[in-house]
Formats: sequence, C-alpha cells, structure tokens
Amino acid sequence: MYRRQVLATGTALLSVSLAGCGHPAVVLDFEAATTETIADSVSTAPEPGSEAYEVVASARDNGSATRSGRSALFDRVNAARVDGRVYEVSETQVGSGEVTVYTVTVEAAGDDATDGLREVAYEDLPETDRERLRPILSGDDPPDPDTAVGIDYGTAAEVGNDSAFVPDQRYDAVVRDGERYRVEVDSRTATEREYRYEVTEVAPDVEAFADRVRDRYLFALSGLSDAERAVVEEAIEGAYFEDDEAFRSVIDRIRDHDGIDVHDSYGTWLLAYEGTDYLAYAEW
Repeated sequence: MYRRQVLATGTALLSVSLAGCGHPAVVLDFEAATTETIADSVSTAPEPGSEAYEVVASARDNGSATRSGRSALFDRVNAARVDGRVYEVSETQVGSGEVTVYTVTVEAAGDDATDGLREVAYEDLPETDRERLRPILSGDDPPDPDTAVGIDYGTAAEVGNDSAFVPDQRYDAVVRDGERYRVEVDSRTATEREYRYEVTEVAPDVEAFADRVRDRYLFALSGLSDAERAVVEEAIEGAYFEDDEAFRSVIDRIRDHDGIDVHDSYGTWLLAYEGTDYLAYAEW
C-alpha cells in the first residue's frame, strides 16, 4: 500500500547527503482489508525480546512497567499484540532529564585519505561497533563515495563499555575488505524521559480485535457516479494520482465517515466496496 512509513525502533541510519525524490501531490490507494491488515493498521506486534515487547509483557504480568527513553514507544498506536492477545497500552511520561547522545558518521575514503589517522580493521572492532556499522560497511551495498552516513549510537549507557568510538573515540578510520572509511563522532544533548506503562486486554486474539475495528469503522462506499467508480477501480488496481473533480468527490465521500487514522491532509479508512472490504489510504 502506498502510505507514509513509520520508522521502527532500532539503530537509525541518518543520511547526511540526500538526493531529491518525487512525490505525487495526491493519492488514493485501496488495499484488501484482511484480519491481519486491519490489525496492522491500528496496532503493533513487537518482536519477542524487543523493548516494546518486554514493556507490555512486564506491565501485563506486574501491573505496570517503567522505562527511560528519548521518545515514546507507542506514539503512533496504543494497541499491542503480544503472545496472541491484544492489549491497549497506556504510556505516561512521569519525568525527564538531560543526556548526551552520540552519532558516528562514516564516509568512504581513498587509499591515501586516511594516512596518519588511527586505523582499525573492521574485524578487530568490538561487537557493539561491528553490529552498528555492518549495515553500511557490508560488501553488498557499500556507502556512496559522496555520502556520509550517520549511525545513531544513543547514550554511552546504551552503548556500554566496549565501543571503540563512544564515548571516547580511539580510531579515526575503519578498514574492511581493503576499503577505507573515515569516522567522525559527534555528540549532542537530548532530553531523556521516564515513562510508566499500564495495559488492558481488549481482545483474546487478532480475529476478535479485527472484528472490533470493523464494528467501529467499517462503512459502505456506494452510489458512485461512473467517474467516481473509475477513480476507485484504479485505486484498487494500483493507486490513483490525479487531482481531478472525480478524485475530490470520492475523497469528500470518504471523509464524511470516521477514519482509522486521519490528519489534516491524509488518512486511512476502512470501507466496503461492492462486497469487498478495503483499507483506503488517501492524501489530498
């Protein structure tokens, strides 16, 4: 489905030099609404062992849980699917403080561009550094020579005591498979917040949860003109990108109903069209 993407929790790769990309001014996109796609549209399914999973499981088992972080875990949705059941998650900020966070920036360098710098072989780095650098120093997809890529290392506490770069930088260059990469370390002050979590079970399984969503949001899109039907049919086949009168008319019809996730210029709705349920994503 053509939609805005939400960054997942984890190590973030920050491109310092970005190429421009085109984006249509408007879009209408229909996706078949199955139990799984409906659940995905209004809840998250954290992987076992992930921070979100552990927080929900701990709050479920102990009545509540706390964590510290620079961002909320459930700022997009407040429902989580854990161990087959669905929980509504209450995430409340209870405190905050200032911490130092680190970004390690890597860029390709010529054979003599690192002369005089402190070099280290990738294989000799601590595992915490190898894990963070692996996505951009892999032989399959090396970084663009004209692009510096930043890796969000987080705080020194999050990194631990083994890093060769954070909080103290011991090397200025990394060598892997004969290729050299210049490394720079930057730090900044950020706000770290403390959150308290409580959860309430809202459905015993995903099927029951999807039924709840259908009961709340599903409506029939009917009585369309030929021009409006053409817009919808194209949205079902792929996506519709023309900002014309028929598109605007269909959007107005859809916006007359409550949506699953609606903002000033985009949103997602659950609707039925000619006997089939769809998740409709629109930008206008």
